[in-house]
Amino acid sequence: MFSTPRSGVICPVPARRSTVSSSEAPKTWLSQDAYDRLQAELDELIANRPAIAAEINARREEGDLRENGGYHAAREEQSRQEGRILYLKEFLRNSEVGEIKAADSVGPGSVVTIYFDDDQSDTETFLLGSREISSTTKLKVYSPESALGQAILGSRPGQTVTYAAPSGADIKVTVVEFGPFEG
Repeated sequence: MFSTPRSGVICPVPARRSTVSSSEAPKTWLSQDAYDRLQAELDELIANRPAIAAEINARREEGDLRENGGYHAAREEQSRQEGRILYLKEFLRNSEVGEIKAADSVGPGSVVTIYFDDDQSDTETFLLGSREISSTTKLKVYSPESALGQAILGSRPGQTVTYAAPSGADIKVTVVEFGPFEG
């Protein structure tokens, strides 16, 4: 599709991007502790908005904005905080909170023990969940969207799956056991 501006030059009109609404986004499992911690962080960031706005105004009064490092630093901080606020709002809106019920296959919120087929004596236990939950547990956390996470979703004990490492190598792992996160 093309548009013709007043100058008579024909310009291509960019296609509209397809966006995923929050109702279509996949749900992310969170423990109640992780949800409460993230909600508290969101509340604190929102409460801090007036303070950062006051800081920007105070720095603006210092003079020439082109050479005002304090003003630019305050604006960058405001931008960082607003980005985090938007992220947390969307993340919490698309989260599923609560205890994971026992399932017959690996899913988000599962604590999984695997071994790599090239070293069957060395097992690794981790939580399959969001990185946002990592500060509430001592377990290593892998995202369900990671290569390993996608490979083991839906698997059962004794099942061997293969996934591609960032280097391109195929890695085989076997699920030893799994259960719901109770942390």
